[in-house]
Amino acid sequence: MNGKRVERAFEASLLILILGALILSPAMASEAVANSPGNVLPIRTLEAPGPVGLTVDEVPRHEFAMREPPEGAPNVVIVLLDDVGFSATSTFGGPVPTPALDRLAKGGLRYNRFHTTAICSSTRAALLTGRNSHAAGVGAVLNSVQPYRGRAGLMTPETATVAEILRQHGYATSAFGKWHLTPDHEASPMGPFDRWPTGMGFETFYGFLGGETHQFEPTLFEGTRPVSRPPGSDYHVTTDLANRAIEWVHLQRSLRPQQPFLLYLAPGATHAPLHAPKAFIDRFSGRFDEGWDVARERAFARQKKLGVIPTDADLTPRPAELRSWDSLSADEQQVSARLMEVYAGFLAHTDEQVGRVFDALREMDVFDDTLILYAVGDNGGSGEGGGDYGTWNEMGRIQGVIQTPAELLERLDEIGGTTSYPHFSAGWGWAMNTPFQWVKQVASHLGGSRNPLVVSWPDGIRRSGGLRTQFSHVNDVVPTILEAVGVATPVEVNGVPQRPMDGTSLVFSFDDAKAAERHTTQYFEILGNRAIYHEGWIASTRNRARVPWAGLISEATATGPEIWELYDLRDDYSQARDRASEEPEKLRHLQNLFWAEAGRHQVLPYSGRPAGEDPVPALGEGRREVVYFRGAVGLHESAVPDLKNRDHRVRAYIVVPDEGAHGVLATQGGVVAGWALYITQDGRPAYAYNLFGKTITTLAGDDPLLPGASRIEIRFDYDEGKGRTESGIGRGADLKLLVDGRTVASGRLDRSVPGFFSIDETFDVGTDTGSPVGDYPPLFEFNGQLDRVVLSASR
Repeated sequence: MNGKRVERAFEASLLILILGALILSPAMASEAVANSPGNVLPIRTLEAPGPVGLTVDEVPRHEFAMREPPEGAPNVVIVLLDDVGFSATSTFGGPVPTPALDRLAKGGLRYNRFHTTAICSSTRAALLTGRNSHAAGVGAVLNSVQPYRGRAGLMTPETATVAEILRQHGYATSAFGKWHLTPDHEASPMGPFDRWPTGMGFETFYGFLGGETHQFEPTLFEGTRPVSRPPGSDYHVTTDLANRAIEWVHLQRSLRPQQPFLLYLAPGATHAPLHAPKAFIDRFSGRFDEGWDVARERAFARQKKLGVIPTDADLTPRPAELRSWDSLSADEQQVSARLMEVYAGFLAHTDEQVGRVFDALREMDVFDDTLILYAVGDNGGSGEGGGDYGTWNEMGRIQGVIQTPAELLERLDEIGGTTSYPHFSAGWGWAMNTPFQWVKQVASHLGGSRNPLVVSWPDGIRRSGGLRTQFSHVNDVVPTILEAVGVATPVEVNGVPQRPMDGTSLVFSFDDAKAAERHTTQYFEILGNRAIYHEGWIASTRNRARVPWAGLISEATATGPEIWELYDLRDDYSQARDRASEEPEKLRHLQNLFWAEAGRHQVLPYSGRPAGEDPVPALGEGRREVVYFRGAVGLHESAVPDLKNRDHRVRAYIVVPDEGAHGVLATQGGVVAGWALYITQDGRPAYAYNLFGKTITTLAGDDPLLPGASRIEIRFDYDEGKGRTESGIGRGADLKLLVDGRTVASGRLDRSVPGFFSIDETFDVGTDTGSPVGDYPPLFEFNGQLDRVVLSASR
């Protein structure tokens, strides 16, 4: 047995030596054999004829594959505005001059039967994937998801974005602005980042993740890292986004001029909060005193004169649920007109900034070879959050904290500025959707879903300045881009089989205004508002249990009585003449088609409930005490323990420097609502609690903190049995501010935030990366040693 082992060892050693001889010199090989432990037999060294092996000059170089775009592929720019209705811009008959959009339309094409999904996130999912929103997993706005595949807010690899497809075909890709496709439980600096822009094909991202942000003090991310906005007293995020987009294109042209690019620009305008530079707001002073009913009639006349709607189109009546302008009091009218002035200034400012991006493309001589698809709104004008006359704070109003007209009049000149978080009235939202019925969210009617589209591509469209009337949908954008670029729709991306595209390319219509439409069937569904379009007809049923300007905190799932309407859009452009009683068989056919499409695209079950139920637990869910350290910034509200409607404590352990301390210790929220524990400029401990701008309660100690170690604490004792509201949430609280266990200030809240502080502002330690909660400057970094911050919540 031992002899066999020796023999096998010898054979292995001999094999190694023979292989080594191929690369060693004869002398080295002979020496190796002689010194081998297995050399028990005489071995004769063979003389090699010369050096063995190949040099780099004798071996062909390996050719590494590079991603190459199709020959002649154009650059691509997608612009998506927010909450801009069909009749807001001058390009489509609206009251707000938009010269940059006018110029683009004059050199391109206008589409007047283009449709969105009727709400933010869903439109963005369809826009970027070419699939129906429910099929992409985003059949609901990301703040109101539910545990069903079609509305869970979880985009999947089976629906790859246009950015990922083009990136794999040699494009440089970037996104600037609003994203609103990252689930709350993933929206933290710890990720996961699969559903952040950089995880979905965009190599560069600069913007905000949520559905809205403060326009003067935004919550910004660069890539996946939270960042502060650039300094400057005249800062506005839309200007910043345009600057960054221009800088990116400049750098891309300098480094890779032969590489085409995809640029996705999605400003927050004109979604609430309505924020604009004062000079832009002042342009519209007194322009809307006539009210929304008259403004709508004027827009309707302009639309016919421009030819963007047919001459036989009807102006649909005001819904019974909306108040007439004349029914408002004088105070209500004054407040409402001012808010519309702010909206107009916001839109005009946005047009100027987007126009600067177009001008930069012209100056770089790449505009003509750039396909631009400009969707003027991700849904119709918004009726959310404003009610009858508008609001100082949109988030407060939808949670039941409402300012009276008298309160708003006291701060009228501040509306639209940095201390406000405003939204205009539902009546103005409706007026921005002329000539259609209803507003954002109401996917059953065109006021919610019909938006303008402008397409420009001087090198690819032979006849410019025309109008296109073919039915089209936001899911047509990706197929249009792929055909224009020359990339086939992929059946597999990154090894994952793909769902088929639901959209249809619009390239067929570029040079033929009379071409037959190809997108012949399309369902719509948002919050129980449903419709089905098929070959010119549309059947619609609205969720009659609620209107979009109702409160958000609701458990209602019903959609009210199901009343279906039927319209022939071939000769009824504005969805004005209900044919349901005349065509019962047609209606029944379309109803059946809706259910078939709903089943095929993950629409079912549908729900009218606006409050969401996250299918994945939030990072902060169930946690009652967490320790945070300096550097914990940009944490989504759901990522930390829930401090609302319960007793809680915030403790900061610090070391005050010899020169005295100042700065934020911990904060959550901002101008919209929130709290902050901080040290004032003169060194005193302080706590501020902002109830949607209606009240801001501040506690502060009388004396500056002494140098050395200290524990700063706020005790929030929530009312358990007194001052109880009917719903049991949003009660008052007793407050105590303590230093090293000693009370230095106390106070009382009559009400507190019932549901959430914001949908975008974050929790920060040692600084304030968003808008300030209290009376301190932006950022306001703590200048001392901050050992830790502890959040403790009951229940």
